[in-house]
Amino acid sequence: MTIEPGELVVLIGPSGCGKTTLLKLINRLYDPTSGVIYIDGTPAQQLEGPDLRRHMGYVIQQGGLFPHYTVAENVAVVPGLLGWDKARTGARVDELLRLVGLPPEAYRSRYPSQLSGGQQQRVGIARAIAAGPGTLLMDEPFGALDAITRGRLQEELRELHERLGQTIVFVTHDIDEAALLADRIAVMREGAVVQFDTPVNVIMRPANRFVAELVGADDLLRRLSLVSAATAMIALQPGDGVDPDEPAIDLPMRVRPVLSILLETGVPRVIVRDGGQPVGYLDLPAIQAVSIPHVAGNEL
Repeated sequence: MTIEPGELVVLIGPSGCGKTTLLKLINRLYDPTSGVIYIDGTPAQQLEGPDLRRHMGYVIQQGGLFPHYTVAENVAVVPGLLGWDKARTGARVDELLRLVGLPPEAYRSRYPSQLSGGQQQRVGIARAIAAGPGTLLMDEPFGALDAITRGRLQEELRELHERLGQTIVFVTHDIDEAALLADRIAVMREGAVVQFDTPVNVIMRPANRFVAELVGADDLLRRLSLVSAATAMIALQPGDGVDPDEPAIDLPMRVRPVLSILLETGVPRVIVRDGGQPVGYLDLPAIQAVSIPHVAGNEL
């Protein structure tokens, strides 16, 4: 498989399938017994492991912070190893703490034990990107957090990725998290990649029965949360009237929120607008017509 620069790829699969091992192969915590991993075209084994790791961020569950270091000292670890001066390091620490939503004047002198789980994860992300690494490896970083904090950090990670453009390889067991974050998803089984594709294709067109069952491809709500309203809508024809009081949504929008509107209000349809102009509508029959995923054979 090839992960393109700036791509956010999520690894998903059952426990023991090799997700964490693959991360550790990428940054040379492990070396492969066969095969080759290329980093920007260079075989990883031709690169010095410690130097390679200093240029790759790594985030694990619960942040993996050094408990005896302050927040500022934790974030400054890699810049210190790279020989940055005190002024440059301090400015970078403050910049990153603001970036992850932790005002430096309030947080730089705190210790990890004085932070919530979500705050620790924010510090872990800041530490991982402190030296501007081109690649960020994340091993179930939000797995131990409550649903509200997890959802907030997922959104923040996506925004951070769009802003910084780093290549991110992210491990999770949660297909909803994978679908929200990923440009592409790699589904793994027993050390092999069995499907490597966009979230829509993995869920709507799973490669085999194993993938379908792993990602819950028959979960209607999951599929509706991936399908664009533009794809599922019925186009308005010339002369079709639209009542200004009819509920409407604006593209881009997924189908799932439209289903909620239909069920909660009891209206017969929801108008779809593009650039403020009505272009189609969605009703319950149109949503029911969203394709059921095709699964190749019965492979398990």
